[in-house]
Amino acid sequence: MSLKTELENKRFVITCEVGPPKGTDVAEVKEAAEFLRGKVTAANITDQQSSVMRLGSLVTALLVKQAGLEPIFQMTCRDRNRIALQSDLLSASVMGIEAVLALTGDLPALGDHPEAKPVYDLDSVSLLQVIEKLNAGTDMNGNTLKGKTNFYPGAVVNPGADSESALELQIMKMDKKIKAGAKFFQTQAIYEPAKFEKFMKRVAGFGVPVLAGVIPLKNAGMAKYMNKNVAGVFVPDDIINRMAKAEDKAKTGIEIAANLLKELKGMCQGVHIMAIGMEKKVPEIISAAGL
Repeated sequence: MSLKTELENKRFVITCEVGPPKGTDVAEVKEAAEFLRGKVTAANITDQQSSVMRLGSLVTALLVKQAGLEPIFQMTCRDRNRIALQSDLLSASVMGIEAVLALTGDLPALGDHPEAKPVYDLDSVSLLQVIEKLNAGTDMNGNTLKGKTNFYPGAVVNPGADSESALELQIMKMDKKIKAGAKFFQTQAIYEPAKFEKFMKRVAGFGVPVLAGVIPLKNAGMAKYMNKNVAGVFVPDDIINRMAKAEDKAKTGIEIAANLLKELKGMCQGVHIMAIGMEKKVPEIISAAGL
C-alpha cells in the first residue's frame, strides 16, 4: 500500500530516511531499501542533506523504488531554478515516483562546499504550488503539459519552536503550505511529547496528517549538539544524563526512541524515524515500541 493510500485510509504510518552516498557506490542504498522493505511504509530520499554534495535524490529514489520500497522524493530549492525543479519533477513522475517532500533547503555555507552560490528561485510554498499545477496538467506559467503528473506532496513543520511567536509563525507557514497543496507533514525531531501534544491540538483543525519526527540518539554529545545548533529541537536534561551514564549507548538510544514512539502514537497519524546512519536499527526501534 502506498503512503497516500495508508494516510487517506487513516492508518498509522512509519517512514524513515535513506541517504544517498557521497560517491557512486550504491550498494548500501540497495541493501538498506531491501532491509527496510515491509517494515516501513516509505522512506525519504534526502536531497543534498545539510548542503553536503552527494548522489542525486532522484536516481537514489529510483533505486529504492526498484528494490520494492516506496521513496519519498525530497526536493530542495537551494540548488535548482524553477526550470530544473519542474524538469526533475517530470522525470520523477515518468519513473513512477509519486510522494514528494518540498523543502526550501539549508544554506550552502553549512555544507562541504560553502563557497557555492545558492539559488532559492522558489521556496517550499511556491514549489508546492508548482506541484499542484503539474498535477493539473500545466507548468507553473500555465503552459499545457503533454501528460500530467500524479504527485502526493508533503512538507515539513517544526512544532518545537522555543517561543509563542515562533510557534505562531510555524502554524502560519503550515497553513500556507496546506493552501499551496501539502497533503501531509513530517516534523523536526521531537523529544518533548507534551509540547508536541499541545501543538497537535492547535493544528487539529487543519485536518492534514502529521508524522512526528524522532532521531535516535547515539550519545550525549549528539544531544547537546542538536540543542545548540538545530533550531526547534530540544533534548531534555534527563535524556542527556541517561545517555551520558549509559554503558550501552546504542541500546539506550533505541530504548529512548522506542519510548518516544509509544508516547507520540496517540497524538498523530504516523512517525518519521531519522536514523542518520543507523537505518538497520529502525526495525528494532519499531519492534521495541510495539508498532
